[in-house]
Amino acid sequence: MGDITVILINNSNEAGLHKVFSSLKKISSRLHSIIVIHHQKMSFNWKSDHGWISHIQFVQSEDFGNSLNETIDKLNSTYVLFLNEQSYLSPTLTNETLHLSQSRHLLITSYPINNIVIEHPLFARTTLVKKTPFISMKHLPFKEALFPSWLSMIPHSFVSYKNGLLKQTRKSNSANMKEKQKLIHKYQLDKLETGYPSLSVLISNYNMEKYIDIAIVSCLLQNETPNQILIIDDGSTDGSDERIKKWNDEKRVNVFHKKNEGKARALNYLLPHVTSNFVLELDADDWLDPDAITTIKKYLVELSDNISLLYGNLRKWKQITNGIMFKGVATGKSIHAKADLLHYHFPLGPRIYRTSSLRKVGGFPVIEYENGRLYEDVSMLNRLINSSQFCYQDFTVYNVREHQESITKNNLAKWQQFKKNL
Repeated sequence: MGDITVILINNSNEAGLHKVFSSLKKISSRLHSIIVIHHQKMSFNWKSDHGWISHIQFVQSEDFGNSLNETIDKLNSTYVLFLNEQSYLSPTLTNETLHLSQSRHLLITSYPINNIVIEHPLFARTTLVKKTPFISMKHLPFKEALFPSWLSMIPHSFVSYKNGLLKQTRKSNSANMKEKQKLIHKYQLDKLETGYPSLSVLISNYNMEKYIDIAIVSCLLQNETPNQILIIDDGSTDGSDERIKKWNDEKRVNVFHKKNEGKARALNYLLPHVTSNFVLELDADDWLDPDAITTIKKYLVELSDNISLLYGNLRKWKQITNGIMFKGVATGKSIHAKADLLHYHFPLGPRIYRTSSLRKVGGFPVIEYENGRLYEDVSMLNRLINSSQFCYQDFTVYNVREHQESITKNNLAKWQQFKKNL
């Protein structure tokens, strides 16, 4: 019996599986088992002299992360070898290549895609994978982030690197995939802790059960941890209030609940709990790039005292049946006066507020229009620009999700009336 279990993720193409299985011949003496985790029901027929072909296990799953954890918990092989839907073993790889020294627990390889070098966990001790579970697909913005997000949680001291051990069956050059690869690459950044200026994330949730976990996990997977992650549930009725509770550790994450009164009141509820110099407002259906905190802090260090708001660009995605589709980047522009604000192509973001400025003007205004339940961001900006300045910088770390449940999308007709009330 061999010492390696091979796990293939989402490889449902029979031609691709042929290529993968052919590449495994050179390590056949070490194969313990082969498990294919995939979305669609499938079977595979291939006549071969290799006995291990007949022992392939197919696991149908909608959540690769959870299925990986359940599968690996049952393994008794010493090692796991991971392959995704586009990869197979390089002809240069041998049994001797798949070796870990006593102090190392994971072998990482890399390959270039669209001029971006992507790291991939190839060969790991089963004990390491059992101790560090994969993230549920329901907590990640797209399925391609599964392996990169897991790698970001592994200490560098556990890892060995060897390039060129994988080949790609096919490469996508679509704008959608290229943008995903840019984000995936950011999971590979080194962990940092710069200290000053301090920056916290504020999240107000109302009935965003489908997306709130992704927003929270994007804060936890930062290469520099936010000083605080403060979450308020504004009287949700869809069960998302229960989902949020599990993240409360009263250290990195603090969760609060109140009756439904609108986002302005919800954010004001959080304001007394903020201890940082600045706060980043994150909508419950959006998410952050893994380097958002680090990138924002670089600009905050240079911010003059009379500036109450830093903002940049927004990367926009459309929610579709099987994931998300990249729509483009909404580039910001400088705002110098109230007239600029009223003609801005909203939303303006990401919005990073100076905490003292928020407190100075009494927090988020609760205006008469819709009892403060709409456009709280514009009301806040309208109040701040009377006594301070805004700073635009060309950076993109914030992801906006367009979907049918969006409050903004469902109230577009009220925008012109709201502007008149300003």
